[in-house]
Amino acid sequence: MSHNICMEKWSVETVTKKLRSHKNPKNIAGMARFGINSKNTLGVSIPILRSLAKEIGRNHDLALALWKTGIHEARILAGLINDLKKESSRQMDEWIHGFDSWDVCDPVCMNLFDKIPYAFEKAQVWTSHNQEIERRAGFVLMAALTVHDKSASDDAFVTFFPFIEKYANDERNFVKKAVNWALRQIGKRNHVLCKRAIKLSEKLKKREDKSARWIGSDAHRELTSRISTLP
Repeated sequence: MSHNICMEKWSVETVTKKLRSHKNPKNIAGMARFGINSKNTLGVSIPILRSLAKEIGRNHDLALALWKTGIHEARILAGLINDLKKESSRQMDEWIHGFDSWDVCDPVCMNLFDKIPYAFEKAQVWTSHNQEIERRAGFVLMAALTVHDKSASDDAFVTFFPFIEKYANDERNFVKKAVNWALRQIGKRNHVLCKRAIKLSEKLKKREDKSARWIGSDAHRELTSRISTLP
């Protein structure tokens, strides 16, 4: 009985109604200025979404239903409540095709995808996608894994370097920033990886393409200042 009450309380209709009650037009206007798609967007703040996710708990079926609504905040919420044990490789691929802005991509990668067994594989594969936010997802996932996967070996992260080097020439804003983010985060994991990341950053600094030079210079500046503090 209690389970049925819980399921009824958190139907997709109930949740979307709650989200709409927090609609904030001012936030929508502000989001647009930061490159966030304003279509199907309610302007609900992240603290409200996190609070709601905590109240709901893990719910795979509800997460899938919320994703299908196409509502911006509903998709972020779906990433917060989805059951990690039920997330499949196919589902991950389907969801990234629905990424329409970095504001959905980043939290889903950092709150859900980086905890899935397929994460290292997907991080590499998605970088080959031509769509800007899908390619970004690959590099955001790399960055997130460096922070959240405490048991991964250094070699697991070294496998990301060829992809960082290959796509450092992508001039698109949301890609190049994610490539830079991934390189810096790998370097900040420990002293050994930092040395490897600095070496790659020096190589990128010498490239002809503007994006690679920017990524290399920015990463080199931060990592050389941090290496002495790393374990």
